Amino acid sequence: MCLIAGGIGDVRERLIKMALAGKHRGPDGFGVWTDGGVLKSDDFAKLDEIPEGRIGLLQCRLAMTGSKEFIQPFVNELALVHNGEIYNHLQIRAFLEGRGVSFESDVDSEVILRLIEFLRGRGLSLLRAVREAMRWLEGDYAVAFSDDEKIYLFRDPIGIRPLYFSPNGFFASEKKVLWAIGEEAVPIEPGNLVTISRGSVEVRRLLSVEDLKPGTFAAERALSSLVKTIPHSVRLRCGRRTGVLFSGGLDSSLIALLASKHSDVVLYTAGAEGSQDLEWARKVSDILGLELREYIFTEEEVEEALKRIVFAIEEPNAMNLAIGVPLYFATLLAGRDGVKVLLSGQGADELFGGYAKYLERPELMEEDIKAMAERNLARDDKIAMLNGVEGRFPYLALPVVTTALGIPVKLKIRDGHRKFILRKAAEKLGLPGEVVEREKKAAQYGSGAQRIIKRIGKRRGLTPRELAETLFREVFHSS
Repeated sequence: MCLIAGGIGDVRERLIKMALAGKHRGPDGFGVWTDGGVLKSDDFAKLDEIPEGRIGLLQCRLAMTGSKEFIQPFVNELALVHNGEIYNHLQIRAFLEGRGVSFESDVDSEVILRLIEFLRGRGLSLLRAVREAMRWLEGDYAVAFSDDEKIYLFRDPIGIRPLYFSPNGFFASEKKVLWAIGEEAVPIEPGNLVTISRGSVEVRRLLSVEDLKPGTFAAERALSSLVKTIPHSVRLRCGRRTGVLFSGGLDSSLIALLASKHSDVVLYTAGAEGSQDLEWARKVSDILGLELREYIFTEEEVEEALKRIVFAIEEPNAMNLAIGVPLYFATLLAGRDGVKVLLSGQGADELFGGYAKYLERPELMEEDIKAMAERNLARDDKIAMLNGVEGRFPYLALPVVTTALGIPVKLKIRDGHRKFILRKAAEKLGLPGEVVEREKKAAQYGSGAQRIIKRIGKRRGLTPRELAETLFREVFHSS
């Protein structure tokens, strides 16, 4: 996980400002490529040594995969920086090495560069090479690369990692990094390729949710596929020590059970004393026999943390502020424990019919999957990164998403019973029945965060929406 940023124009001073504005995403070191040279260092005091140039790429790294000593950018025929994780990088690396491709590091990001170069060498255009690479890569990625003349930006088809561009030709992992240099921040849509040239920005769709749809699955095939793809996805996303963002509900409990087969697992939960999520997390962690770490937040702690949460989510959104409260404290606790990988059940509701609104309007499921990147995933990524933790989302692996898109609504919602087929899969995978059948409240309600925010706002004479807007203005000094 890291910050990536860059652009075309007078880049040196802007690269320095962007690195300082976004170094919370990557405190282990920075690397810069410009058309005037390359600088890599673990000392941010050396930012003023960035070479002059008219085009540049920046990475600030939080080391997760590969040697901590190696810092991007990777430079060969192309220069490339990457934020995220490629979970099948070893398999792709072995395939490429078998065809004569050499590597200079063991870092997963280098696989993206070598794969694009390899595909171009097989006669594919740059656009087709990137689209084909998206189909090869199993992971969460936001990528920027340059051929010395242009900068190309793309994200995975689900949009797990955030990426923004400005119409003036700059880009960054977070809005505030572009705001720091006076630029507008426009989200790059998942599966899109944005090409930045001198004086223009072009956007093209390469791979969409519609492109991932298979044919309709019968019940037996759908269940069999989930029983295979979900455990595989969890296993790929585990580290040696893995945290799970835990509420005691179906989604996080299944992830915790599966992760415990491959990793030293610790469960993390946060809530107000007496909240439903805390009570269920305690109960289910005992059932699963897994260690639970709790952050019991008070009203005073929430009020003190609200500006930091707004700083992370970068928007005056009352719902995301409330959802962000338990996420902030759970990732804060995990970060303090030195746990860098935190698995989350995000995406299961959209994929398998978990929200009550789908009972009347099941077509909203696909719309919500498309909107998830900026609505939910960007929030979760930015809050976790503020605390030095990488969120990973097993339900949003492409094999799981593809399977879910092929499952008919009648298998997701049956007789008013939501997530029907996911519950059946969880049962087959060994999750105890009382956990399989649990219905839970949304995080902002189950944790008690919404109630606390209402009380804080009321003391100030503000509704939750007005409170979020006021905090946003105070944090980002907007009118």
